[in-house]
Amino acid sequence: MTGGAQRIWGLVYRHLCMYQRSWPRLAEIAYWPTLELLIWGFTANFFSRSLHGSAPILAGTALVAGALLWEIVLRAQIGVTLSFLEEIWSRNLGHIFVSPLRPAEMVLALPTVSAIRTFIGLLPATIIAFLLYHYDLFAPGPVMLLFFLNLLVMGWWMALGIVSLLFCYGSGAEALAWTVAFGITPVACVSYPLASLPGWLQPLAQALPAAHVFEGLRSLLLSSHMNWNQLTAATWLNALWMLAGIAVFGAEFRRARIRGALISIGE
Repeated sequence: MTGGAQRIWGLVYRHLCMYQRSWPRLAEIAYWPTLELLIWGFTANFFSRSLHGSAPILAGTALVAGALLWEIVLRAQIGVTLSFLEEIWSRNLGHIFVSPLRPAEMVLALPTVSAIRTFIGLLPATIIAFLLYHYDLFAPGPVMLLFFLNLLVMGWWMALGIVSLLFCYGSGAEALAWTVAFGITPVACVSYPLASLPGWLQPLAQALPAAHVFEGLRSLLLSSHMNWNQLTAATWLNALWMLAGIAVFGAEFRRARIRGALISIGE
């Protein structure tokens, strides 16, 4: 293992040890995805039992699928920002950056922790969806992995933007770790099509990969037709937003280092 890979693994291992020794942290990871699934799953059951025909059943399936997939964005974003905040709260950020760890290695390490958190958090919810609602998330096939990956990357570049604000504003920006992803939910088109939004709001939704992912998901579930144009648009948007997130992260990190904020942040 090269030096860079060792440093990345060291940071990942540090966070894994924290979760290994704290069952409340593990419970919190799975709590929110499971709660969201139960709420939307019972709502879908109400639609399918109260209304007749196949349309309510398909709509309920789309609701359950949307709830599960949107949690990928939420867990991915919170996974990165919370891991970074753990370093601030423990007054460890300065120690990390006087070590040989490079900023690029942190950018690789934190999403790795986030991916592990996301998998652990969604696993119970996926099992419950199958047992309670007879919904198999992987029934559409390998294309679901492309949806997963796009939503995971979206959560990561959002998190890089929030971490950049933490570099800039310190602990005063901590609340953004829990509010940003929830705040864009109305324009992410998780539970309804893009056409449901007002005309002036649709361009904002189209600038987000999530809207294209969920449009493609509904097309696949409701008509058994995969709209590859939506998935392609989501992939390109993610690439552009990720490059922007990395650039902003790098710029704010350099500014924080010049100001000495890496030592004082969080105080």
